[in-house]
Amino acid sequence: MKIDKNSITAVILAGGKGRRLEGQDKGLVVYQGKMLIQHVIERIQPQAFDVVINANRNQKTYAGFGFSVMSDEMSDFQGPLAGFATAMKSVTTDYIITLPCDGPSLPLDLVARMLLALNSSSEISDRIVVAHDGTRMQPAHALIPVTLIDSLKAFLLTGDRKIKRWYTKHKIVLVDFSDQPSAFFNINKREQLSEHTTND
Repeated sequence: MKIDKNSITAVILAGGKGRRLEGQDKGLVVYQGKMLIQHVIERIQPQAFDVVINANRNQKTYAGFGFSVMSDEMSDFQGPLAGFATAMKSVTTDYIITLPCDGPSLPLDLVARMLLALNSSSEISDRIVVAHDGTRMQPAHALIPVTLIDSLKAFLLTGDRKIKRWYTKHKIVLVDFSDQPSAFFNINKREQLSEHTTND
């Protein structure tokens, strides 16, 4: 069975502490006249059935964008995988696609290319599809079946929080985005707020 965008909920990961940006809530930092999360929403909304926001503070502000806001069930900012798990347990679609809130140049064809790679696989069940920028894997940009929730919960119970280590327990399909590596630029430092332009 072929998977299409109607099977996918986009999960924007805005649940971090923003340690490298002086503790600011990165999704709400203004970049080129808009909050970072607004850039991500505008780029991903046409590509998926639904959008949810994973946030652990300023939930009312995030809710103002018109989407469901999900906070981690795990306390004390446990990292992106905690956000994955919360969304996988809650969405109504068969897949989630994960996206950091601080990546304003998200590929406009991210979902289409990931679906092409998944649907071209000889066996699509339980595959995790991950973007690769030509130099490195981009583990926070992943298409994940919600059927892997029990695997993820068991992994989190071990105390490990590394995305790549959880991925190694499953079959991974890498998708080549080497033609647009700058699409995975993310804001980590204040000086980056003025040194980059988004891709159209």
